[in-house]
Amino acid sequence: MFKIFEQPWTLSIIAILTLLILLMYRRVFAGKQHWWQLALPVCLFVAAFGLDWLVQTDLEKIKAVIARGVKAVEKEDCDAIDVIISTRYRDSDHHTKDSLMRHCRQTLSGPLVERNIKRILDIDISPARAAATITVRIIFDKRSYVYQDFKRQIFTKIELDLQEEQDKGWLITKAEILEIDKQPFKWKDVR
Repeated sequence: MFKIFEQPWTLSIIAILTLLILLMYRRVFAGKQHWWQLALPVCLFVAAFGLDWLVQTDLEKIKAVIARGVKAVEKEDCDAIDVIISTRYRDSDHHTKDSLMRHCRQTLSGPLVERNIKRILDIDISPARAAATITVRIIFDKRSYVYQDFKRQIFTKIELDLQEEQDKGWLITKAEILEIDKQPFKWKDVR
């Protein structure tokens, strides 16, 4: 809906072009110079960044939810994860949000993750729904059982479904593990 606001550079370029046109106009018509002529490009430039700051697009909101989720896992904060998960959550292994949250609290009970590094591969947005594919490089805490028994880090590929809910914003309705270290994987294999 607000595609023009996704990047402030669109209006910034218009502001620069306006400035160039006004400078040429002021040179050709030297007698018609007014202070407001130079204020117009400045106003456009300020408006570009002001609108970018004020208007948050669906894409920005979805990226923020994903970033909060990745950071919450890194901090092993199940309450922060609970906030971004929809009550309608369902995946191939967890049939309810409560089931996922039990798994989450059990897995994140001890030291596990030192750092997560995410990369968003694709986000497809349709009205009130979105699908995102992300990769996360998980670096495990030296005290974790994964680090001690298996390996220092893994690369995961995850597919997320999100839905825009009234008064709650975008929430995750499904999270499926697609790959771990470039090998096909599913939730049931994680156990």
